[in-house]
Amino acid sequence: MSEQAAPSGRILVIIPTYNEAETLDKIVSRARVSVPSADILVADDNSPDGTGDIADRLAQADPQVQVLHRLAKEGLGAAYLAGFRWGLDQGYDVLVQMDADGSHQPEELPSLLAALDRADMVKGSRWMKGGRVVNWDAKRKLLSQGANMWIQAAMDLPVHDSTGGYNVYKASILRAIDLDEVASRGYTFQVDMTRRVLEAGGVVAEVPIEFCEREAGQSKMSGNIIGEALLRTAGWGAGRRAEQLKQVGGLVGEWAAPLMDKIKAARSGAASS
Repeated sequence: MSEQAAPSGRILVIIPTYNEAETLDKIVSRARVSVPSADILVADDNSPDGTGDIADRLAQADPQVQVLHRLAKEGLGAAYLAGFRWGLDQGYDVLVQMDADGSHQPEELPSLLAALDRADMVKGSRWMKGGRVVNWDAKRKLLSQGANMWIQAAMDLPVHDSTGGYNVYKASILRAIDLDEVASRGYTFQVDMTRRVLEAGGVVAEVPIEFCEREAGQSKMSGNIIGEALLRTAGWGAGRRAEQLKQVGGLVGEWAAPLMDKIKAARSGAASS
């Protein structure tokens, strides 16, 4: 795929890993072909299957591949935050989230990067027109679509796929967010980052993608993780609604103040006469 659509500036593709020895080599190779100018940062959480060693080998063979060795598995969000900080410190202009398991196709990255001309964050979307998932059963599709519909309703987020993890950010919007305040570590991390970009005044765009079931290994998703995500998003939604009501109350107060002043003045005049 041509790289002509890629934005100007330095691009860093952050790939978090934990036991991805079967797929990492292939994913890094495909990413390097899809966007040759981009650098790769593998953030490995001390994988016991030797993923970190494979990442080191790739970095030795290619100066555009770097490795961030982390001490233990702390969750997807923590790995991405560490990658964001590393990339911002190194002066990258664009930072990309991409899974190592093959579900995010590197060949679609140029399309996501091209959409940065109209946004601060671009999400690869499974659930907008043109998006699709491959090798998912009906139950899993319903669960994911239902979760995103819930989040749209609870949090009033104008996004079709807020839980999607194939995301591209301008460095400027990440610097506008206090990353130290991002406490989400698992499934809710994607939702949390999306809402923070919007709250910081950023624009979020979506690009349809084909999401493929992981090529190897086991999914790290569980019912407990999803349940926690639904509870947290409900809390965020309640906070957003309360803030909206506060703003509406303030506008009503501003509108009503001159009228109340006139009423008070009329009563005062009537009393003095």
